[in-house]
Amino acid sequence: MQPQRDPRGLWLLLLSLFLLLFEVARAGRPVVSCPAACLCASNILSCSKQQLPNVPHSLPSYTALLDLSHNNLSRLRAEWTPTRLIHLQSLLLSHNHLNFISSEAFSPVPNLRYLDLSSNQLRTLDEFLFSELQALEVLLLYNNHIVAVDRCAFDDMAQLQKLYLSQNQISRFPLELVKEGAKLPKLTLLDLSSNKLKNLPLPDLQKLPAWIKNGLYLHNNPLHCDCELYQLFSHWQYRQLSSVVDFQEDLYCMSSKKLHNVFNLSFLNCSEYKERAWEAHLGDTLTIKCDTKQQGMTKVWVTPSNERVLDEVANGTVTVSEDGSLHFQQVRVEDAGVYTCYAMGEAFNETLSVELKVYNFTLHGHHDTLNTAYTTLVGCILSVVLVLIYLYLTPCRCWCRGVEKPSSHQGDSLSSSMLSTTPNHDPMAGGDKDDGFDRRVAFLEPAGPGQGQNGKLKPGNTLPVPEATGKGQRRMSDPESVSSVFSDTPIVV
Repeated sequence: MQPQRDPRGLWLLLLSLFLLLFEVARAGRPVVSCPAACLCASNILSCSKQQLPNVPHSLPSYTALLDLSHNNLSRLRAEWTPTRLIHLQSLLLSHNHLNFISSEAFSPVPNLRYLDLSSNQLRTLDEFLFSELQALEVLLLYNNHIVAVDRCAFDDMAQLQKLYLSQNQISRFPLELVKEGAKLPKLTLLDLSSNKLKNLPLPDLQKLPAWIKNGLYLHNNPLHCDCELYQLFSHWQYRQLSSVVDFQEDLYCMSSKKLHNVFNLSFLNCSEYKERAWEAHLGDTLTIKCDTKQQGMTKVWVTPSNERVLDEVANGTVTVSEDGSLHFQQVRVEDAGVYTCYAMGEAFNETLSVELKVYNFTLHGHHDTLNTAYTTLVGCILSVVLVLIYLYLTPCRCWCRGVEKPSSHQGDSLSSSMLSTTPNHDPMAGGDKDDGFDRRVAFLEPAGPGQGQNGKLKPGNTLPVPEATGKGQRRMSDPESVSSVFSDTPIVV
């Protein structure tokens, strides 16, 4: 009779056999070893300074850092590695002879965060060249021969924080890279120093937030000298931005083929920079940003009366928004003054002061008061119009009137006052001549054409006499009688 076997022993035998087969299969699986020309340390592969014309094949898939610098690589094709390196985070390709990079060259390394392409022979950055690197944070392209940068070369790189483009031949400032809300929302450093930039979009650069301007390096460029450039960098110096403070001596511009430091442009007679205050009118809606040199800082606002502004409504109209900005729903006169923003971050703290000026009148609306300057201008225009009317549209003088009908009253047409002592009588009405004659006294002015001293007429001149109408009007036909009329003493006729 055979002895009965223990079922537990059978299960242990099968388990041991399974483990043995697993180890044999694992030992028989081909394992990618460290390339012969490289030095491997854990997940780091250093293939530097090996005069390699091509990238070594069969790179380990667990590689996290690959150093291929100081070699003879000239082209980076799409199939430069047959293995997909999903763990690779840093790729060093500096100091080679790269003059071509395929737009699909970075497909095998989708999680790359650090890429060094400096000190090569690249001339252009084509569109969508780095679009596969959506996790890239640092890109080094300095010391190449880059002349043109396509506007879409850095599309889909939302995580990029630092971009080094210095020591190239770039002549166009890539505004699309730094404009607020652009394709690189996290970019905090853009190095464009030592290029061929001559003109800058100064108004657009002035509007950039301080955390972008703090890392925008523009030194060692042949910029065009003008006062607007001086005001821009003077403002950056006033804010103690690193891009100006660290390279103050290397910020220069060109004028008449001579180099000048941008802070020493006395030949242009530029006005000194002064920090401007915010201006508002009654009832305006206003937002003042706490323009810090670092993102993500905690911000606290304090009013001119040394009161903290809360997130909810404070003082009736002033609040602090989610991004740390100071918001005025309706500006009042008592809101004027100096507001202080205290910003606290991981690296450093920052204090900013902002002055607000409030004009005591509204600017827009149906019931707004008129601007004082506008009222003064209107008053001046009306005054000029009235003066012109007075000078050129006054009633016409007697000598510019047309031919008028003779006067209907009796008497001589002399420029004098006629006093009648007795009523007029018709001399032809009969009776004695001495009984019904007229007595008139004439007081004459010694002025008028044809008159001499004492009111007497000069020889050869006659006094114009209007034609008589009607009966009883006297005619002046005797020259002697006219001369006697212009005597110094009144006469009775």
